[in-house]
Amino acid sequence: MTAHFNLPIAVIGGGPVGLAAVAHLVQRGLPAKLYEASSEVGANLRDWGHVRVFTPWRYCVDPASVALLERQGWRMPPVDVFPTGREIVRDYLEPLAATPELGTVIETDARVLAISRLGIDKVVSHGREERPFVLAVKTPTGTRRDLARAVIDVSGTWTSPNPLGASGLPADGEGAFADRIAHGIPDVLGRDRVLYAGRTTLVVGAGHSAANTLLDLARLARAEPGTSAVWATRGTNLIRIYGGGDADQLPARGELGAETRDLVESGRVPLVAGFAGTRIREQGGRLLVDGETEAGPRTLGPVDRIVAATGQRPDLSLTRELRLDLDPWLESARALGPLIDPNEHYCGSVPPHGHRELAHPEPGFYTAGIKSYGRAPTFLLLTGYEQVRSIAAALAGDMAAADDVQLVLPETGVCVTTLPAEGDTASGCCGGPAPERSADACCLADAVAKKEGRKGCGCGVAA
Repeated sequence: MTAHFNLPIAVIGGGPVGLAAVAHLVQRGLPAKLYEASSEVGANLRDWGHVRVFTPWRYCVDPASVALLERQGWRMPPVDVFPTGREIVRDYLEPLAATPELGTVIETDARVLAISRLGIDKVVSHGREERPFVLAVKTPTGTRRDLARAVIDVSGTWTSPNPLGASGLPADGEGAFADRIAHGIPDVLGRDRVLYAGRTTLVVGAGHSAANTLLDLARLARAEPGTSAVWATRGTNLIRIYGGGDADQLPARGELGAETRDLVESGRVPLVAGFAGTRIREQGGRLLVDGETEAGPRTLGPVDRIVAATGQRPDLSLTRELRLDLDPWLESARALGPLIDPNEHYCGSVPPHGHRELAHPEPGFYTAGIKSYGRAPTFLLLTGYEQVRSIAAALAGDMAAADDVQLVLPETGVCVTTLPAEGDTASGCCGGPAPERSADACCLADAVAKKEGRKGCGCGVAA
């Protein structure tokens, strides 16, 4: 046992998975300290608190956290109800953070700026494991250094959005017009209504954030004359956002895709697929977005505002002095990369994984939660809860429990390892003729749907 064994285990991030990490550490009698950069837990969920998630309550809570809550008389919300982000914070995270076990170890307004090993930098190997971690922590009263036995980074990716520029770099003018560009999922029916009512908005992106924004803008248009939206995607194959329809094991996720598809097919939202934005400029007080398509240069607009729902990427600056092993293009934990690569997978499932896949060459440091997925978009809370359960067991020395990883995720119904070619609606398990026999559940569901006169899962995807 080393001299720093009794130091607390630092957990960075006060979201659902961060709080779950502390709950599991507490359950095993390990000292913990949670650092939350904002003034409240669940800060990222509060930012999109108006959005109703497509996972019901039973998929939104962690077993160790529930055990702590129930000691305080907490009652589980109806398991089949779909909460909003705001309800998850109010009815689950805030009560959890207030439990005696967690309330004493959570520090808000405490931003971890950097992590290293005490007294040595990244280059030094000798005696590295004997040194505790040192964290530079910024608080309202200044910056201090805290020591930790181990570190679990669950700081998420929400506050590090990808730029609008298709190359991964900001488009020309993106900074100059930042006051008219929103990232993520703006609350167009509530907090941000005045910004979007009676105006034209360009939504860029092909994920669930873009879908939620487009649907809210369509609802706003019914109440506020002059409101309209234009949708642009970088790719031309939209099977991943339209989803598996009836084959999706999360029906609300399937409905989100179907409703988005209906917006386009009904003509209420024009879609420009295969658009790579390169420049934003102003004309007559409104915005034009220049870009490239397969047919040549194209300009979108004029529009009044832009929503860049282009995903997020991990902020790796705070771990620069640590020895990490990352997937070269996803920036996920390397072992996870081949399992979650969105170029090849979109079933929503991922093989069970735990402390071994989430560890790095830096002993005692783990990345968990959505940050462990890097730039891959398919993370579900259930994954994070099982990740931190395994990590806590490993840190407690219970390797049998740490290696006994149990994870079964609801699939999207888009169960293909190779997506159909651009413009090809007749390939892949969904979209082609209904097969007579197939071992693929998605294809079987497709066939059943067609026999019942429905469109099947993912058929006729607009390209």
